[in-house]
Amino acid sequence: MGLEQRTLTVPALVVMIIAASAPLTAVAGGVTTNYAVTGMASVPLSFLIIGAILLIFSIGYTAMSRYIPNAGAFYAYVAQGLGRALGVGAAMIALVSYNLMQIGIYGLFGFAASSFANASFGTAIPWWVMALVAWAAVGFLGMNRVDFSVKVLGIVVAAEFLIVIIYNIMAFAVAPEAPEPAASFNLADAVAPGMGAVMAFTIAAFMGFESGTIYNEEVKDPKRTARRATMIAVVIIACFYAFSAFAVAVGEGASNVIGASVELGPDLIFAFFGAHAPLWFVDLANILFITSLFAALLAFHNVIARYFYAMGRGGALPKLLSTTSRTTHAPVAGSLAQSTLGLLVILIFAVISHGKDPMYVVFTMFTWMTNSAAYGLVLLMSLTSFAVIGYFKRNRTSDSVITRVIAPLIAGIALAYVFMQIIINFEILLGMEEPGMLGYVLQGIVILPGLIAWVLALVIGSSARKAPKANKLPVG
Repeated sequence: MGLEQRTLTVPALVVMIIAASAPLTAVAGGVTTNYAVTGMASVPLSFLIIGAILLIFSIGYTAMSRYIPNAGAFYAYVAQGLGRALGVGAAMIALVSYNLMQIGIYGLFGFAASSFANASFGTAIPWWVMALVAWAAVGFLGMNRVDFSVKVLGIVVAAEFLIVIIYNIMAFAVAPEAPEPAASFNLADAVAPGMGAVMAFTIAAFMGFESGTIYNEEVKDPKRTARRATMIAVVIIACFYAFSAFAVAVGEGASNVIGASVELGPDLIFAFFGAHAPLWFVDLANILFITSLFAALLAFHNVIARYFYAMGRGGALPKLLSTTSRTTHAPVAGSLAQSTLGLLVILIFAVISHGKDPMYVVFTMFTWMTNSAAYGLVLLMSLTSFAVIGYFKRNRTSDSVITRVIAPLIAGIALAYVFMQIIINFEILLGMEEPGMLGYVLQGIVILPGLIAWVLALVIGSSARKAPKANKLPVG
């Protein structure tokens, strides 16, 4: 029994992609953190630059989906373009990275949900209780029909966009200083020394955009749906986040936005609402921030479940993981495997964080895991760009030279540059003031499984080729 066929439309897939990027979380948390840590005014410009790079990446990446409609996109594409052994290694990096991203978000969800509940009702609910509530809901939805998840995500994403749009309008209405688009979109900053750090932060807000091709076995039109949905989602994310980042600067004032971001961090937008909106609206914004995190949890859970399914079906992991539901066609074994990993990590951090400051889980579980995930996924995107060139070199198609060579080459080089910036600024991304072993450990957690899987695949493949063919025994 395979995945459900011909269910997802372009709008549905766009919703799934955007849900993974969590618009309200990206604007409230990612944009303000970017301003605070880098101290650069051109954060809005960085969204357009990264958006352009990912749009170019998507040209070759989504072209592959027409020929390889596989739920393990990075795994399948690298295997077809650069060899099966490297594909297996890429698959392990993807699996680790997506799990780190999804499970890390439980930490921020638990903190945000428990803080809001405790402040509203005078309770003392620990973060891990709320995280487990989300874990149970995500696990339940993950084993249901994928179009049911789309309906849930569609409502949440629409509400997120509405809140951010209202904030943008209010920011321009309040504007303590005249807007300075020349500072926020200064093209000279594109090659400024600090832009590398800005882009290292910015690309994390796009993570999940590449998930569209993972659903290619479940879309209505495998030749067009994933391609169109990915392109649309990248344009929406890049333009909306760039404008919203500019609105943050307008709402606080160009001369004050960096200082306000340092002081308030992710609370900046909610503090703005507290000063300029009624209390009920502030509560609504907080609730939608929490549901934004839930939407990202569900979107990434669905991606990981399909990765387990694809790797189980392809033989890179036990075949049991390719089991799907007879009624919902959901990858139930992959869903259960992801839920099990999530539960283990939540319980471990529940023990570790006992008696510590409530923010501890945000600074560790969330920050460490999600930034490590971005590190792995950007590496995979760069590798996949070169795999696209390899695939089209081996397989003659009617695609243009732009699709087959030029676009993936530009994207591969650009993404390799962003990846190097992530390595250079990794301690900053983790919130560390000085370099330490933690950065190397977290990078190792992402890279080592891929290296081990690659070496094992090479050894097994070599042994299989060298093994003598068994002689047939005489019959009778």
